[in-house]
Amino acid sequence: MSDEAPWLVVGLGNPGREYAGNRHNVGFMVADLLASRTGGKFGRAKRAQAEAAEGRLGFPNGHSGPRLLILKPLTYMNLSGAPVVALSQFFKVPVAQVIAVHDELDVPFGQVRAKRGGGEGGHNGLRSMSKSLATKEYARVRFGIGRPPGRQDPADYVLSDFSGAERKELDFLVDRAADMVEAIVQEGVEWAQNKYHGV
Repeated sequence: MSDEAPWLVVGLGNPGREYAGNRHNVGFMVADLLASRTGGKFGRAKRAQAEAAEGRLGFPNGHSGPRLLILKPLTYMNLSGAPVVALSQFFKVPVAQVIAVHDELDVPFGQVRAKRGGGEGGHNGLRSMSKSLATKEYARVRFGIGRPPGRQDPADYVLSDFSGAERKELDFLVDRAADMVEAIVQEGVEWAQNKYHGV
């Protein structure tokens, strides 16, 4: 791991108010929370079509921890990789320090999972990141949204808002996903899996 390069945390979503509450935008929600936790403020990135915030993880002993560059691509989901690769190259972020936060159809709502590498499960944001980075070996925080009910098209489902019942749990789960990002940065993917996957 590089001590000098920041961690690049990519919240995947679509820009625009009409998408803000969508299941597909949970990555943006987690990114917003991480920015507020780390003292970062989002502004337009100079070198990429994205909003970016910089902050540091705080440690209990008062020492400031690893630097985070938190990114919200503004390219729409299926082109997310371009701003990710632009900023990862500029800041010389190794792929081991890239974390994507995204909605996941294959994980039930109410669960948050961590992994490194693997397939994209049809997720266009991940597919674009993998193509642009020329590797799948970045970390992911997978926010479970479950499968659509009945015969609803998954594409319509991910672009719909969370249900009223889901919204009651949403803040808690966004908080847990942010905790998992911090755990990956501080202790690694495997440690985060052991801590959170049984919950």
